[in-house]
Amino acid sequence: MDLSVMFFGADSSATATGTGARHSDTYDDILTVARTADRLGFHALWTPERHFQQVGQVFPSPPVLSAALAVATERIGIRAGSVVLPLHHPLKVAEDWAVVDNLSHGRVGLSVATGWHSADFTLAPGHYEDRRNRTLNTIPELRRLWAGEAVEYPDGTGQPVAVVPQPRPVQDALPLWITTSGNPETWEAAGRLRAGVLGATVGQSRDELAEKIARYRAACAAAPDQSGTDAHGRVTLMAHTYVGADDAEVRRLAAAPLKTYLSSYLRQTAANRGGRGEELTEEQTAMLTEFAFQRYLNWGSLLGSPGTCAKMLADLRDLGCDEVACFIDFGIGRDEVLAGLHRLAELREAAL
Repeated sequence: MDLSVMFFGADSSATATGTGARHSDTYDDILTVARTADRLGFHALWTPERHFQQVGQVFPSPPVLSAALAVATERIGIRAGSVVLPLHHPLKVAEDWAVVDNLSHGRVGLSVATGWHSADFTLAPGHYEDRRNRTLNTIPELRRLWAGEAVEYPDGTGQPVAVVPQPRPVQDALPLWITTSGNPETWEAAGRLRAGVLGATVGQSRDELAEKIARYRAACAAAPDQSGTDAHGRVTLMAHTYVGADDAEVRRLAAAPLKTYLSSYLRQTAANRGGRGEELTEEQTAMLTEFAFQRYLNWGSLLGSPGTCAKMLADLRDLGCDEVACFIDFGIGRDEVLAGLHRLAELREAAL
């Protein structure tokens, strides 16, 4: 089982007035963590696409940040986790990531997502209602573009023109995942498209994940080859991660920032006009956050001592997970994050 590093975007103390920490400091932290993960032998770096929210302020453009990560590292994979596909023309996705693939000498991989927050679709308001179908229908098209096939689109005059995106990528086939928040139909769709699946442990029980992974494997095995993964597929699960000296230290360091992060997520969900979220009181938010935190400590996170985290890694491997994307930037300081990465690397070496 591979171990990767995922950035997902903790609250930033930078403000619109310029007070507090600068976003440039956050980018410096990301580059420092990336270089460390590269040196320690981690499998890949994942960066998200986030727009217009307090959480994830520094991640509006995965290919731009990934270009910097590509030249700052030497061997580690450079992954989008995720590209919100309905917000972008597939030609632009192919072009941007082909540049990153060249800069990284063939280390790119993409997970594509449908998007979920209505505010994100300020960038493409006409694509919100049918965002799921747009995503699934665009994946074969994106694969053809990456492979160098000409695809017809209307030009500035409205007439069709066949175009081939440039530059040509280093990899002949695009390593591709589909991001899911837990919908079993998305797991099956990923299998039918012979794409990997990028999910999360949070908010799901072990039995629920086991069932979804089984459905994905069956769909993948039954699907025809599509220049994607093999018949087994690839399951990548995101898990909040901090490996501390002991469980008590981890609870002390991780509790406040993780609860703040979970509270921000709840508020963001409630503000989504396209969902069923309702405005929460401070008391309700605190209660739900505490419940989520305690449940997550019991199963699904890599928050604890080396021994505790080793048991969870073994359980995720037995569950059928091929890769754990370790979500490390949920609010713990840079020095602690780096120390935790070194402990995690030691766990990986011990398991080999």
